[in-house]
Amino acid sequence: MRFLFYTHSLISDWNHGNAHFLRGVMRELLALGHHARALEPEDSWSRQNLLADGGPQAVADFHATFPMLQSQIYGADFDHAAAVEGADVVVVHEWSDPALVKRIGDLRRAGGRFTALFHDTHHRAVSREGEIAGLDLSGYDGILAFGETLRERYLKAGWGRQVFTWHEAADTALFHPLQAQEEGDLIWIGNWGDDERSAELAEFLIRPARDLNLRATVRGVRYPDHALRQLAEASIAYGGWIANARAPEAFARHRVTVHVPRGPYVRELPGIPTIRPFEALACGIPLVSAPWSDTEGLFRDGDFRWAQDGDQMRAHLRELVNDPAARAEQAARGLETIRARHTCAHRASELLAILDTLSARERKSA
Repeated sequence: MRFLFYTHSLISDWNHGNAHFLRGVMRELLALGHHARALEPEDSWSRQNLLADGGPQAVADFHATFPMLQSQIYGADFDHAAAVEGADVVVVHEWSDPALVKRIGDLRRAGGRFTALFHDTHHRAVSREGEIAGLDLSGYDGILAFGETLRERYLKAGWGRQVFTWHEAADTALFHPLQAQEEGDLIWIGNWGDDERSAELAEFLIRPARDLNLRATVRGVRYPDHALRQLAEASIAYGGWIANARAPEAFARHRVTVHVPRGPYVRELPGIPTIRPFEALACGIPLVSAPWSDTEGLFRDGDFRWAQDGDQMRAHLRELVNDPAARAEQAARGLETIRARHTCAHRASELLAILDTLSARERKSA
């Protein structure tokens, strides 16, 4: 089949974690013998920031790391009708411009012979409900929601009749255990963003690292001055943006990592861990997570450790940093679950199964 993915950006993962998963899924579809390419707008906010931060070399690095992936940049005069005419499946990500979302749906409704899917990997459905409610999704054959609670939100709001749960996962062609010279105890890779987890980062990352005197590093973007001061006061090294392709090596150079989910997911979209825990566990690094509800049973007990508060986080980090056997056991268990259930190869197969379901329903209703 011929897949066309409308993305905010495939080239840039600067404050754009959705690119991680889409790259991995496209890679797996290609490996299965399908055709896959992406389209991204010329005014992509993420790609513009990537160029400002990393320069042209950052774009060149993407192409060197993912030579099999095609992403075409389009402008205002781009012929979307011609693009979708050559596709069997068109997947439009929710970061896309609302006018474009409607345009693709209109083309499908007007007789387009492709299957149109809308892909949501964000919390706007609950945090900015009006933005999602304002999208015209009536021409889409199905919605791909990256968690069961999000799927239920779409159904309850009447935003789609056929909504499927399609979690993110690790691109294990990239995220796997590596050997590297150790340089620190704790690493956290994540963006500060919009103060959606400021208190949680203080409780579960900054203060524990300070109190335990850990050799800690933080990588990510959009850290305001007050956040940088907090890191400096805790003697945490701040390394700025890191290309996602370099994250496995960064994990390999540290003993442990943590997961600190954003508030909207914890409060209103339980069961959605976002992609970071999948990627970290795939690299074979022990992980300790701040609270979130694994309502779908994505992980087994013992795949990672839970910390209900800062005291528990300190206790877990102290043990894992100082006990090689505990680290090895923890890492092996998490890696086992990722390989068994949560790779982009699994998600590519799930996507094909969803398409089979949609095709069967269409034949039945014809």
